[in-house]
Amino acid sequence: MDTGQARKYEFPLLVLILCALAWLLLNALQDMREQYEAAAMQVEASVLRNELLDRLAHHQSVGGGLPDSRNPVVWAAYKPENYLGELDNAPAEGNVWYFDTRRQELAYRYRSGREARFRLVGGAAAAGAQGVLGGIGLLRVDVPEVVR
Repeated sequence: MDTGQARKYEFPLLVLILCALAWLLLNALQDMREQYEAAAMQVEASVLRNELLDRLAHHQSVGGGLPDSRNPVVWAAYKPENYLGELDNAPAEGNVWYFDTRRQELAYRYRSGREARFRLVGGAAAAGAQGVLGGIGLLRVDVPEVVR
């Protein structure tokens, strides 16, 4: 094969290699975005849990009534960023918090469509929750993955 024939394949090969590298980069960036979103969700859940503990500590020291709602946002008087309120159905958009009135759970909907759910629990059910005070805590509920 002469040099002219070999050069004819160099450019398509270079384009193919660059496309493969770009594909790998885009996949890595997507993974990083999902990890960042999960970390931001966990930070919001921790802040909500701290606000809930503050409210419960205040209740134990001063007294007064506790909310009748099962919504942790009402209890903590803290709204996570992108909180939509109390809804009967899951919203179509992602990167949002909402309280599912059917399941009585606080839910975070990822951009990918999967969800993380939290339930306000008391008594013996609160034993598995983090940051329990007065027998009340916020428990992370495992949600089975939705196959699309």
